[in-house]
Amino acid sequence: MTAKGLKDMLGRQGLTPVEEALTILLRELAALPLKRERLPLPAALDRVLAVEIRSPEDLPSHPRSTMDGFAVRAADTFGASQSMPCYLEIDGEIAMGHAPEGEVHKGKCFRIATGGLLPQGSDAVVMFEHTIPVDDRMIEIIKSVGVGTNLIDRGEDIKKDRAALSQDHLLRPQDLGLLAGLGIGEVDVYRQPRVGILSTGDEIVPWAQTPPLGKIRDINGITLSALASRCGAQVTDYGIVSDTEEIFFAGVRQAAQENDIVLFSGGSSVGMRDLGERVIEKLGNPGILVHGVALKPGKPILIGLSNSTAIFGLPGHPVSAMVCFELFVGPALRLLSGIPVSTKPFKPTIRARLDRNINSAAGRLDLVRVQLKQQEDSSFLAVPVLGKSGSISTLSRADGYFFIDTQSQGINKDTEVKVHLLQ
Repeated sequence: MTAKGLKDMLGRQGLTPVEEALTILLRELAALPLKRERLPLPAALDRVLAVEIRSPEDLPSHPRSTMDGFAVRAADTFGASQSMPCYLEIDGEIAMGHAPEGEVHKGKCFRIATGGLLPQGSDAVVMFEHTIPVDDRMIEIIKSVGVGTNLIDRGEDIKKDRAALSQDHLLRPQDLGLLAGLGIGEVDVYRQPRVGILSTGDEIVPWAQTPPLGKIRDINGITLSALASRCGAQVTDYGIVSDTEEIFFAGVRQAAQENDIVLFSGGSSVGMRDLGERVIEKLGNPGILVHGVALKPGKPILIGLSNSTAIFGLPGHPVSAMVCFELFVGPALRLLSGIPVSTKPFKPTIRARLDRNINSAAGRLDLVRVQLKQQEDSSFLAVPVLGKSGSISTLSRADGYFFIDTQSQGINKDTEVKVHLLQ
């Protein structure tokens, strides 16, 4: 479905609201089948499970002590106190890493360390702190225990055949630990999205070169590659492509055939935007979804789909390109990684007080970059970092950003804003 966008007072086609543009993009991508792969456990960190995992066994498989102390029959300690202790004979010891030998009988106990397997006959553990040695073979118990005290029972962590991790679960270090504990060495996960990046414009030279007069270094190529890599994508940088239509089309077509997402960022000229539009339409099926959004910076973004490949024509100005990545490309990458559309990404935010008035034009979403300054009362002051969308240093100097919504014409000094922290 192509966004119709807003219309101006003369009925001309206008810009698409940011939320509408994102909804259109994610709806189209959600209809695509996700690719899967099977990975060894150590390689699965930060990947999304493609299937539910059920526990193949009880964890733990045998009752274990959670304290250093003595494995006992709880009934033998009934009524024990400092004024009226009970006495138990030490009849054995549990060696770490070994199965218990023998059984705890009435009036007896086994010495046990944290993590040790409980011997037969015992059903609780008395902590060392609640015992007093009488001699090498006898102890006083000065505090009674109930059945199950200071131990983790068989299957108490997770029982056999119970769901261990759900489908669409993002695997964290602790999840890998759970799977390792269950003896699961491989998992089925969604494949990492493949992202192809092209920089366009005859005025662009590789960032490692000294540009001659009239040329500029390619900032967007390395910046977008880093952003996509941080999102877990497999990135291919196709380098700088001429803005001659034939060459540009061939480059985008190749990238679209080899990747799940293609990003190209162009020069600031109107002609470059028109070229990007023609190329996306030429690739077709269905072609352009969104042509321009009500956003500052980032208005001239192009969003298209060619078969199963999402294509983004990002603004040439570095700040605009990064803003569009944050609002559109990032959500697309999360969806193609297997994270459900309904799942909101965790992004650290902080409340801060604005240190000056900021004007805005109604009808568009404004993203304002800020530095944060902590005050004596531990609150934060948000100081806008002003500059044009071609000034990448404004983002390097910024600690985060906040939004001015489409209905507002600005925000007054001392207003509390929610700042999204840049990482």
